[in-house]
Amino acid sequence: MKKVLFLALAAASFSFTACDSKKEDAQEKVGENVEKAGEVKADAMEDKADAVRDSADAKGEAIKDNADKMDAPATGTTTTTKEVKK
Repeated sequence: MKKVLFLALAAASFSFTACDSKKEDAQEKVGENVEKAGEVKADAMEDKADAVRDSADAKGEAIKDNADKMDAPATGTTTTTKEVKK
């Protein structure tokens, strides 16, 4: 009889300790919401960084393309040089 009573009390005490309280559940939910908000903010920052990087790459390429055009010989004009003998 004592064993049965002891096992019943042990089972009951384990069932109470295994259950979360409403206060604990609320705190866990708050923690999860903070984590989710942080992830959303980090994702937005990563997207913005990607956009800045892409914009800088495009501007850099445009500047290099313009520099290449400056070095290209003009079309339709020829330059002649005369050799000068001494």
